[in-house]
Amino acid sequence: MSVDESGDARAALRAAWDEMLEDLARARDAIDQPERMPAPASDRNLAEGYRYLMGYVHGAVERAFFEDPHFPFVRNVLQLVNKATIDNADAIYFAAPIDGRDRYVVRGHAADHRHWRGEIPAAAGRIAPQYLIFEVSAGELAGDSGSLAELRPGVKAQTGRLDSTAIEVEADGHFEILLAPQRPAGYTGNFIATHRRTRRPSPDDPEGSLDRHANYLSGRQLFGDWEREDAVLLTIERVGSDALQPAPLDPATAAAQLRRFGKLVANQMAFWNEFYTVLLETYGKRDGSEGERFMPRNAFNAPNAASSVTGGGQSTNLYAGGVYELEPDEALVIETKIPVPPQYIGFHLSNLWGESHDFANHQSSLNGFQSEFDGDGRLRWVIAHRDPGIPNWVDTTGHREGFMAPRWAYTEAPPQDRWPTISATKVRFDEIRDHLPANVRTVAPEERAERIHIRREHVQRRYRAF
Repeated sequence: MSVDESGDARAALRAAWDEMLEDLARARDAIDQPERMPAPASDRNLAEGYRYLMGYVHGAVERAFFEDPHFPFVRNVLQLVNKATIDNADAIYFAAPIDGRDRYVVRGHAADHRHWRGEIPAAAGRIAPQYLIFEVSAGELAGDSGSLAELRPGVKAQTGRLDSTAIEVEADGHFEILLAPQRPAGYTGNFIATHRRTRRPSPDDPEGSLDRHANYLSGRQLFGDWEREDAVLLTIERVGSDALQPAPLDPATAAAQLRRFGKLVANQMAFWNEFYTVLLETYGKRDGSEGERFMPRNAFNAPNAASSVTGGGQSTNLYAGGVYELEPDEALVIETKIPVPPQYIGFHLSNLWGESHDFANHQSSLNGFQSEFDGDGRLRWVIAHRDPGIPNWVDTTGHREGFMAPRWAYTEAPPQDRWPTISATKVRFDEIRDHLPANVRTVAPEERAERIHIRREHVQRRYRAF
């Protein structure tokens, strides 16, 4: 490279860096500038807002500088260092970039997985996650555009999915999944399509093609028994890339990556602030009216299937939601009736940035395995700021208000009149047991400490870096 070329590269990279810093400043403003629709400016919310922002910085580094559909790898989208989007405390969220015109092979190895077929789990030993799903879609990941317009019908398109109820697994726990535009003739193994022909083009490109090719593989591993379940290790390989290598990094590519990094951080902060404020109506109706909010206070909206209203979400989930708002001497008694058993049940709390509460060191979430059902077949959870000494306590970690997120996963959703129902009753802390069945047992401090020990160990295994 000549001196002049080096000078041009230096100038281009410095300009990209400066543009990135401007976007990061825009992202920072989303923490405390009212017009950017942030969470209320309490001391704790402000402090957690900066942590939340740095989580997007972490994720954007991985995505802007290392996403390559020609040489993909499966990464944790959300983890302890970058929680967001009212994340599920039971989940590994994973994703990999793909080009839906190419073919890929996903490989995994699961521990004992008989429960994936509806059988009773193995009595001892390590077992696979409660539920595993792969989804393939065309369109940006939720929030990348920075605008709620990305939620319009047709902007994104799922081309295929496969979950643990249908994955064919070999006797030793190994499985492979082929991702391709069409299933090859005679191929009978696990398959997910990466191409779909839609009835109308994307609203972002009205004159565009009806053919949609996926650009992301994503999915969830959902855990029930945190003491025994182990994550499935996943790899992905583009077919035919064995002899290929990535091109050396050049200044133009690096400059584009710097700009993309800044845009991802700023857009994600902007999108989710607007999502919580405008769509979820977390802080009230935007027009000042007194109607019921989409996310009511100390109550739940009706369960609904994953859609643009839920920000996309896991396509096999039914979601409900609300916001708890409790004084120190108050609690919420949550009751859910589940007519048709799902593959997975979860109940989780998060702060108003959408970061799940600290689920390693607090019992701030409970799933169907961890919860104790009452004799009438219903589940009752109690949200409170301190331990009421019952099994199904869900800890606010001291947050006066936050999101409540129940989830039920169904490979095939039951008829809507057989969907779960959920309700909440605000009570005084000293009245909690008056609103529970008489035979709800007492949890001693030693048992609670053991539960926390199990949670801490599981979380470290789930997110281990080696």
